[in-house]
Amino acid sequence: MRGGRRKLPVLAEISGPPPGETRAWALRRADLEALAKLQAGLEEHRAVLVSGAEGLAGAIALAGAASAAGRRTALVECDLARPRLARELGLAPAPGLHEYLRWEATAAELLQPLILAGPAAAGAEGPLICVVAGRPATDAATLVNLESFRHALAKLRGAYDLVVLAAPAPDSEDGSLVAIAAQADALLAAVPPAAAAGRSGRGLRGALRGLPVEVRGAILVGAG
Repeated sequence: MRGGRRKLPVLAEISGPPPGETRAWALRRADLEALAKLQAGLEEHRAVLVSGAEGLAGAIALAGAASAAGRRTALVECDLARPRLARELGLAPAPGLHEYLRWEATAAELLQPLILAGPAAAGAEGPLICVVAGRPATDAATLVNLESFRHALAKLRGAYDLVVLAAPAPDSEDGSLVAIAAQADALLAAVPPAAAAGRSGRGLRGALRGLPVEVRGAILVGAG
């Protein structure tokens, strides 16, 4: 992580989904405005990884905001051990990235379009393209270290303006985060407000410091 012991900068604060609400992509206008400012600082990056305790909600929010702003965007769930994206967005749970990496599905079968709704989505030029993780994997680290994983992400980077990677949290025990981070241009930590300060914040910075990617800052999810 660049910056050593410096405090992790907060780049955006979003409300996040209400407790028990599965539609994490239902963003408020203030959330979209906050994420628009964040995106302005990420325009040079084609693949952005989102990790942390609220990594999936942060990834969905970032991808949705980018798509609503007119960027051709793909959201890829890379947490193969704990798939949740299909349930969150009402998508088909398979085939997904897991099946593709085991040669059980083609690349074209993975792409699920999600049509954004609401006034804030007026700038969208097409659907948000989603790739779910598929069925849970017990060997997630092995799968994301395959050349086929790197090839799949390279193809997505070439096809879309932005690829958002929803990754496992830094404290995940499956060991896959390092390999995923190596394929990204930048990392954002999506966490609750309390996790970005004090001892929790220092622990988060320490966990991110050794990853092979530039850590840009944090998205606070549930910030009011």
